Amino acid sequence: MSDDPQIRIRGLYKIFGSQPGKMLEHVRNGMTKSELLAEHGHVLGLRDINIDMRGGKTTVVMGLSGSGKSTLIRHLNRLIEPTAGEIIVDGEDVMKMGPGALRTLRQTRMSMVFQKFALLPHRTVLDNAATALAIRGVSEAERHEEARKWLARVGLDGFEQSYPHQLSGGMQQRVGIARALTSNSGIMLMDEAFSALDPLIRTDMQNLLLELQDELHKTIVFITHDLDEALKLADHLVILKDGEIVQQGEPQHILMEPNDPYIVDFISDINRARVLRARTVMTAVPDTPGIYAGDVEAEATLESVISRAEGRTDLSFRVVRDGAQVGVLPMSDVVLALVPTGASEEGAMRAS
Repeated sequence: MSDDPQIRIRGLYKIFGSQPGKMLEHVRNGMTKSELLAEHGHVLGLRDINIDMRGGKTTVVMGLSGSGKSTLIRHLNRLIEPTAGEIIVDGEDVMKMGPGALRTLRQTRMSMVFQKFALLPHRTVLDNAATALAIRGVSEAERHEEARKWLARVGLDGFEQSYPHQLSGGMQQRVGIARALTSNSGIMLMDEAFSALDPLIRTDMQNLLLELQDELHKTIVFITHDLDEALKLADHLVILKDGEIVQQGEPQHILMEPNDPYIVDFISDINRARVLRARTVMTAVPDTPGIYAGDVEAEATLESVISRAEGRTDLSFRVVRDGAQVGVLPMSDVVLALVPTGASEEGAMRAS
């Protein structure tokens, strides 16, 4: 897999209103979202967004309502036209695509899973899952065979002839995921895909997505307002506020080194023991052998490590990955890691 980003966003701006091009200069000169609305009656959707999304990984974009996250994802397949900027997919600028190329992008290279399921009520589960292939003109036998495969994979074997209204919300969203998988696109866009589900069902869907990603290595762009969900799913986390990126990076790094008071507030109620990993807190392997209480996997949560230590803080564990030692984890460092960190000095100065 190439190290180059599959999706590259550069200098993306979106301004809603009658004269977005004219307003762009004001925004680039530092006019805030509230000032733009009060003085010119335009709404700032996105300001100077720059993100690299790597192939086979999950990029999660999160923020509160009005942060611009859903606006951002709709730029990737040009459901929304930008005011300025570039979106490069597999080396090709989406902004320069004509109608035919754009249609091909939406039908074959990107699929989308919506919050409200967006199933066709008059079609069976099987036909809903096969929608993308039907649009491409694939024969009924071939598209149904492919749809049956993915419906079975998401746990809906036997429901092919049911209709959406006969399914629970979680089951309907499974149909939506099967539909995206049946399209065989390499990129999946998921806009608040699990937000309408009950908590237990939502957890099941998150686990299903993680299982599928382990198998398929899709490039997933996932939108959410839920930090727990973001930390669970993300390989790369982007946090938006008022249309701007506040911080982005590996989720564990953001938890340990928040660079802005806004992020500090966002993560203040997180159960750090449940989300921080041994690899995040571990130290380098010492030159001389030590005495260890046992081995823990690099991806083990600190919660599980604390359970192994039975509350003792005088122990140390070897951290292993694929059977090889990659670090050392003293329990004293685990305790320190559970204390929330403040914003970095640089971030705090920038916020002021």
